[in-house]
Amino acid sequence: MIRYVLASASPRRMELLEQAGLYFEIVPAQGEEVHTKESPADIVEELSYKKASEVAARYKEYHTNDTTVIIGADTIVAHGTQIMGKPKDKADAAAMLTKLQDSTHQVYTGVTLIITESGQAEKPKQEVVTFHEKTDVQMYPMTPAQIAAYIATGEPMDKAGAYAIQGKCAVYIKGVSGEYNNVVGLPIARLMQELIARRFV
Repeated sequence: MIRYVLASASPRRMELLEQAGLYFEIVPAQGEEVHTKESPADIVEELSYKKASEVAARYKEYHTNDTTVIIGADTIVAHGTQIMGKPKDKADAAAMLTKLQDSTHQVYTGVTLIITESGQAEKPKQEVVTFHEKTDVQMYPMTPAQIAAYIATGEPMDKAGAYAIQGKCAVYIKGVSGEYNNVVGLPIARLMQELIARRFV
């Protein structure tokens, strides 16, 4: 039996895994999101690995007889050289959206899969797969009033870059180049291809 474990409590990632037809458990990573890398791609890969490895270490205490696939993910928005995570407050959200509007930015999501086979063995076989996807997002202009109204919905406050492409901010998205779901929070197509290639789905 294969157990899929999502190392995140993100509703968006849960929905994407459900759409892909995976039955999974939710064991959110609890560590701080501290990175040592500088480039967006390296940062999301590092953070996704930390999340997955933390949960993998805790998870082996609960299940020892099954193959497990731990899925860790992290998403950030990059505008030029500025990296944007989740806004600290409404002012921070407004500053982010002011920079993103009427321009093109990049969304990076890193994913780490920690696959442990036949956990019953003394030294179970383990494979670690880490990758990232980048998507370019072009936004229409937004006035200060429109930005304020969007922030007032509360939607931006737990989103990287202070917006949800699948939510109320959809009306300001001019174009997307790359995997759309990568912007939502999980490049589900790439994830499934990695699992299919290894015959874990």
